[in-house]
Amino acid sequence: MPGTVTMYSTTWCGYCRRLKSQLDREGITYNEINIEHDPDSAAFVEKANGGNQTVPTVLIFPSSGADSVTMTNPSLAQVKEALAA
Repeated sequence: MPGTVTMYSTTWCGYCRRLKSQLDREGITYNEINIEHDPDSAAFVEKANGGNQTVPTVLIFPSSGADSVTMTNPSLAQVKEALAA
């Protein structure tokens, strides 16, 4: 699938594990960043989520050159739709 996906996560997040499993099953590649080990990424997640470190937070850059999209706990369908934009 075109475009790039970055998933901000933690090791203990069940929603993160579920989304990673779904992306793997669909063959969608992603870069995973653990916000517990990267303060800059934790700050990005907080900014995207009103001061909360809510994960998974996903940043998508569609291959079409459209603006990036940031989503919190998206479904697989939402990720695919954003990639196709």
